[in-house]
Amino acid sequence: MTAYLGLGSNLGDRKHHIHSAVEALRQSGITIEKISTIIETEPQGGPPQGRFLNAVCAARTELSPEDLLAHVKNIEKRLGRTPSVRNGPRTIDIDILFYDRLRLKTEQVTIPHPRIRQRPFILNPMREIAPAFLQEYLDEDH
Repeated sequence: MTAYLGLGSNLGDRKHHIHSAVEALRQSGITIEKISTIIETEPQGGPPQGRFLNAVCAARTELSPEDLLAHVKNIEKRLGRTPSVRNGPRTIDIDILFYDRLRLKTEQVTIPHPRIRQRPFILNPMREIAPAFLQEYLDEDH
């Protein structure tokens, strides 16, 4: 399965945190097929905080969506993310944006990510690495 993951960081060495997250994904057996350019963006929501670096990657995995979520949350924790206020500053954030064309809504995870259409820091990197996939999603009736 191909999952598209959003990566973001606005604490410490932001670029290093994103690269470390990609490497941790690789080392755990997830194949990273493409990575977008890393862009700097303003925070969306949450308390006043510093600017983010963001990227999106296409990842091949055999993990179920729920197992992938648990896996990326574990990587976030290993890379120094600590519980904080919603949309607060963070060393690393890894979001499941898409999991192939699956639509899923559970207590743990919603796929596709519910706020993709309002997030240029997702849309622009997705246009870079998967323009046809993104356009198909955007063209769908919701």
